[in-house]
Amino acid sequence: MAPIQSAFADRWPKAEIVNLLDDGLTIDRARETDLSAAMIQRFVAFGRYGHAMGADGVLVTCSAFGPAIDQLALALPIPVLKPNEAMFHAAVAAGRRIGMLATFEPSVPTMTEEFEDYVASVGKSATLTTVVVPDAINLLRKGDADSHNRLVAEHAPQLAHCDAIMLAHFSTSRAAAAVRTAVATPVFTAPHAAVDRMRTLVQAGDD
Repeated sequence: MAPIQSAFADRWPKAEIVNLLDDGLTIDRARETDLSAAMIQRFVAFGRYGHAMGADGVLVTCSAFGPAIDQLALALPIPVLKPNEAMFHAAVAAGRRIGMLATFEPSVPTMTEEFEDYVASVGKSATLTTVVVPDAINLLRKGDADSHNRLVAEHAPQLAHCDAIMLAHFSTSRAAAAVRTAVATPVFTAPHAAVDRMRTLVQAGDD
């Protein structure tokens, strides 16, 4: 949760943020190749809980639940924002060859689909190459952020030929500084872009 808290502090400090965490969702998602109907139902129920608390918007920070986020957006009368759309916009603006560093492999198919859908929706031509960094997320879960960041940065040169590199997850954004020392390619992260987008949506709803 630290990356999104930091992004809110930087970009929208007046927002009151409440973190809803069900780490069982991530654990069970890792056991599924495809997102099951039961998992989608659990996810939507969790989002409904946030709305029942009085939330003005829901910002999802895990990229492994794309279809479930779509269902949640249909179910709630408030903005529901996917983690990565704003990052996609920035990366595609930098060029056609996009690389992505991921640490949670189950998220890659849904993120790839979201990227392709985004590119099609804006009429761009871009390709996505993904490198999965093994063990990094396990190190982060154990509290070893430094080793996580080092591993992610070590894999970054595999994407040095790209026009832009995206760090796939909110949790991966903490490695941005290390990655930028490893490659000259522009590096994009999701949290700050997502906060900017959520602020725009919520404030538009208040008008």
